[in-house]
Amino acid sequence: QVQLVESGGGSVQAGGSLTLSCTASGSVLRIDTMGWYRQAPGEQRECVAEVTNGDSSTYAESVKGRFAISRDGRQVSLHMNNLKAEDTAVYYCNLKKGPMNYWGKGTLVTVSA
Repeated sequence: QVQLVESGGGSVQAGGSLTLSCTASGSVLRIDTMGWYRQAPGEQRECVAEVTNGDSSTYAESVKGRFAISRDGRQVSLHMNNLKAEDTAVYYCNLKKGPMNYWGKGTLVTVSA
């Protein structure tokens, strides 16, 4: 089993910055990817950014150039700059390990215009 605990959400004005962090515990050997997803009210959950075990990163088009993902062992962070109102969502930490998909409980990010 894997447990994921997120921190760093909050409220910020448009143009501001936030950093989300997630720490994994439990059976964390042989992780394939760690990343961040988000879900806005009435919307489907979408992948924001992921980093593979080989340190290759992918980003949603909507956040390229504004967000940066980094991983250090069991911790993955999402550095969010130039935040926009449309970035408002619950952000979930995700860890993929073989066929298993693990989720954190989510942290709310609210960006006011």
